[in-house]
Amino acid sequence: DLIVHVRDITHPETILQKATVLSVLKNLNLPSHLLDSMVEVQNKVDLIERYKPTEESALAVSALHGHGLEELKEEIEKKILTATGKKILTVNVNLEGPQLSWLYKEATVQEVEVMPEDGTARVKVIISNSAFGRYKNLFPN
Repeated sequence: DLIVHVRDITHPETILQKATVLSVLKNLNLPSHLLDSMVEVQNKVDLIERYKPTEESALAVSALHGHGLEELKEEIEKKILTATGKKILTVNVNLEGPQLSWLYKEATVQEVEVMPEDGTARVKVIISNSAFGRYKNLFPN
């Protein structure tokens, strides 16, 4: 799980709003790792001339113009992978073997790039450490 706190950084009470949200979250007795890994997003930065982030770890975003959304996506992906103990890998598989089928069953296949000239594919997967260990044992090459 992950908490993403999106703030309207142009609101005159933005600092008070942040304090209120943090207080409510703490009163919910959430696990500390959720609060520690929270992603803070400062939205509407396009409305502030020469914007500078007010907190070091906050992500600056303009949802209207799409500014900062790729960085936000990457940060969310990184935190979720860390929280779940998974990683994103690209593995080369022989299309005549059972590797691709195994990956579809045991991992989340995100992308398959077939190399018809040599009968292989580059497969991008989200996989747990334990599943990747099993994969390496089953398919050592």
